[in-house]
Amino acid sequence: MAARQAQVEAALSRWVPAETPASLGEAMRYAVLDGGKRLRPLLVLAASEAVQGHGEAALRAACAVELIHAYSLVHDDLPCMDDDVLRRGKPTVHVRFGEAQALLAGDALQALAFDLLTPEGAGVPAAMQAELCRLLARAAGVQGMAGGQAIDLASVGKPLSEPELRGMHQLKTGALLLASVRMGAACGAAAPAARAALDDYGAAIGLAFQVIDDILDVTADSAQLGKTAGKDAAADKPTYVSLLGLPASQALASELHAQAHRALDGCGLPAVAHLRALADMVVQRKN
Repeated sequence: MAARQAQVEAALSRWVPAETPASLGEAMRYAVLDGGKRLRPLLVLAASEAVQGHGEAALRAACAVELIHAYSLVHDDLPCMDDDVLRRGKPTVHVRFGEAQALLAGDALQALAFDLLTPEGAGVPAAMQAELCRLLARAAGVQGMAGGQAIDLASVGKPLSEPELRGMHQLKTGALLLASVRMGAACGAAAPAARAALDDYGAAIGLAFQVIDDILDVTADSAQLGKTAGKDAAADKPTYVSLLGLPASQALASELHAQAHRALDGCGLPAVAHLRALADMVVQRKN
């Protein structure tokens, strides 16, 4: 994975501009570069590998997903949202550059994501460009990340049932992780049964990621996490740990991990070793 992470880092450094009006690029690059696990880009590349996908399309999709993820973190950290001061072990963008510049940096990163997916020339087929844009837009909008964040903000201090909590996290966190797998698969060709199995895999690790996040929020410290520990409990937000308790949350993460592996067992695709490794990384991570 290290080689693929380096490939993504180089592409992001090349595509996120430094020369911009009023130094906006500095805030954009601060938000994106030199930090993060790059899980979403790695999922795109691994899923593309599984279906023998289009290399340039996969790299562009990998970076586009990461730009959407980065923009969402910039906006989520703003005082009007989660009001956080630490991200990836450094001050959040609005702390470093001011709220207005952070808002604009997030806007610009979102726009740049779709710019990357629609290059001029014949390198990436037009139909593939359109499909990648559709998948990313749906995962980022009201049917995905933004909708889930709206539910999250509206749920502060309110009890949620497990199905309600699951639904919120499937949108807020899971949708973009599932889209990463789907976008990688869209860079190649696979039978409908294989696509369905990859969907099951993506949905399982998407929810597992959030369950592990909830666990780490109460078991790790801020230095380990690179962000403020205990933030959800302090803000009275519903989490899997607050609803189910720590042991049951850990058991759920293990079951979702097993579901992801079972999905890959039945997908019929030979090159899924990297997808398996990423499922392991999701549940074994410490930050």
